[in-house]
Amino acid sequence: MFNIFKKNASQTIEHDVVPEHIAIIMDGNGRWAKNRKMPRVKGHYEGMQTVKRITTHASQIGVKYLTLYAFSTENWSRPKEEVNYLMKLPVDFLASFLPDLMKNNVKVESIGFIEQLPEHTKEALYKVQRETENNTGMKLIFALNYGGRKEIVAAVQLLAAAYKNNEIQLDDIDEERVGQALFTRDYPDPELLIRTSGEKRLSNFMLWQTSYSEFVFDEKLWPDYAPEDLDHAIHTYCKRQRRFGGLNG
Repeated sequence: MFNIFKKNASQTIEHDVVPEHIAIIMDGNGRWAKNRKMPRVKGHYEGMQTVKRITTHASQIGVKYLTLYAFSTENWSRPKEEVNYLMKLPVDFLASFLPDLMKNNVKVESIGFIEQLPEHTKEALYKVQRETENNTGMKLIFALNYGGRKEIVAAVQLLAAAYKNNEIQLDDIDEERVGQALFTRDYPDPELLIRTSGEKRLSNFMLWQTSYSEFVFDEKLWPDYAPEDLDHAIHTYCKRQRRFGGLNG
């Protein structure tokens, strides 16, 4: 665990403890562009610049896992032009981001139904994962073609197949076993979930994993989200008491 100290002109603000795992629903790219009478794709481009800033800051203050909701299974229903742009965006973005990732020792990983993505999108993602696989710092996890309900259904199917093949018994299926069948099996559950743009819903993101997460909803649109906003969310998290269904001690 890390303490972080944010200095400004007149004061030092200490956040008690940095969460090990932070998940972010990056919302508001389209509205950001619309407010400026720009194409929606411009908002997505600017949103990726925010990804760079927040990733760098998170890695420097001691976050161990940062999961970003980049593209949901429902996003395929958006206009074709927008979807095509979103599928091409990782190609240039990840290549330009690689030097910063290496400098900050960040390891890139991904969750979701990745194999269903276009080849050029997968190639760009797999390339940066290979390039960063030996990095030992923060893990940056992109949730791509991800949907919480479909993830749970896939886990149930996996367990059902194991039962059918006599690999497990019904009594073997518990919360831990289900968790091991999810995309996130290698990661701890997020302590803090942040959503930008003022919307207050999960939008099918990490439904199982956020059962005991603290939620922070920020009014800012994602392209405007800054490192100090992340610090503020962590500060809010640190002021809360996580009871996990119990009572205060």
